Amino acid sequence: MDFSSYKLNRLSDDLLIKPFDCGRTDVNVYLLDSAKSYDKQFLSVTYTLESTTHTIAFIALTNDRITIESTPITGRWKKYFYEYLPIGKKYISYPAVKIVQLGVDKSFQRQNVGTALIDFVKKWLINNRYTGCRFLTVEGIKESLPFYEKNGFYYMTNDDVDSTTRIMYYDLRRLED
Repeated sequence: MDFSSYKLNRLSDDLLIKPFDCGRTDVNVYLLDSAKSYDKQFLSVTYTLESTTHTIAFIALTNDRITIESTPITGRWKKYFYEYLPIGKKYISYPAVKIVQLGVDKSFQRQNVGTALIDFVKKWLINNRYTGCRFLTVEGIKESLPFYEKNGFYYMTNDDVDSTTRIMYYDLRRLED
């Protein structure tokens, strides 16, 4: 998707949120009623993608980490922690940024807007490097899991298969390879 005709804004107290409806009440409420409060409390930062008349999409981000103690050290993770991650000091946790919420207005769904936002965040984290960040994580609801799989995310564990949400990750280093 070409963002050139849209404006990406960091949500602030004085930013008026333009009409938005992604079809999920909980996501709409987050953007319209909670996002500014979370920002004021330094809990998350929300970015809106806007046209002249609508909020097309938004993404809310916060800090996260992937810990050795909370991750089964088998299979894929054993490779990450013992083969792929930095030679030298082994950390007990690795820095990540978590997607708290992601919503796309109903009139813009199925047009790769969500994928474009995620791609933007991935590249932004790699290119700006204000702090160390190895992973992008998300706790996705069941309906969104195919979307995150399509965008290169892997499941953190199989322990949450029967949960209403599943934790997934994307290794930002993949963009460098």
